[in-house]
Amino acid sequence: MNWLDTILQGVLLGGLYALFAAGLSLVFGIMRLVNLAHGDLIVLAAFLILVLVTALGLNPFVAAVIAMPLMFAIGWALQYFLLNRTLGKDILPPLLVTFGLSIVIQNGLLESFSADSRRVFAGSLESASVNLGPVTAGIMPLMTFFSAVAVIVCLNQLIYRTSVGRAFRATSDDPVTAGLMGIRPQRIFAMATGLAMVVVTIAALYLGTRANFDPTSGPARLIYAFEAVIIGGLGSLWGTLAGGIILGVAQTVGAAINPEWQILAGHLAFLAVLLFKPRGLFPRAVD
Repeated sequence: MNWLDTILQGVLLGGLYALFAAGLSLVFGIMRLVNLAHGDLIVLAAFLILVLVTALGLNPFVAAVIAMPLMFAIGWALQYFLLNRTLGKDILPPLLVTFGLSIVIQNGLLESFSADSRRVFAGSLESASVNLGPVTAGIMPLMTFFSAVAVIVCLNQLIYRTSVGRAFRATSDDPVTAGLMGIRPQRIFAMATGLAMVVVTIAALYLGTRANFDPTSGPARLIYAFEAVIIGGLGSLWGTLAGGIILGVAQTVGAAINPEWQILAGHLAFLAVLLFKPRGLFPRAVD
């Protein structure tokens, strides 16, 4: 058994999980909102890319670029007109509303696309690979991992190097005081959710081209995203990447020992981190 190859595949899988989790981490870090519909929004974006690919004959990457502003608008509208009304000291209202939103998205997709599993075909990229010394890595998994790194770098630059990022941090720290300084928290929250939906679209692109998906695939994606965020530490974007890698490596090592242990091994790694580091490995607020 080539353990080096197993670990490499786990690291690359962790990049996909980090993409699932980055938008969730961003939204939680800025507005402390736990979005239970996050996984279903990833699947919604995957179906949107699929429609653009099949209806217009577009390359999946071009379709994802077109889908990004559409998903941004959906996220902005959901936050501004719906989720902003639920924010407050009580965490229960946003949980209930996003749980209901999850059910609505799943049933809407079932009505529109049936329960059949789908996949976005990416041509020769799906089977292309490159030799990295003693191991071989697929081009698509490598693209996924480097996309995750690029997304996290860009989000960090946005948050810590731009005026929009300063507004994000100010609103996260004290929305009342930020409002007195001319910042409109409702619009900042909507912009943050819209940005998270852009990240969701990137995650959906790689989900759709690397695996089958169906209208009920969202909850599993949500679990992986939550585990990656919590392992890395709430609010830490680089921690989210580390959490995704730990989760991915645990799953591939578990699968190498026994194929039936793949998912279980990831959950056990999550529980082990939660037991010894309840706040995650790199707890950090977006400030």
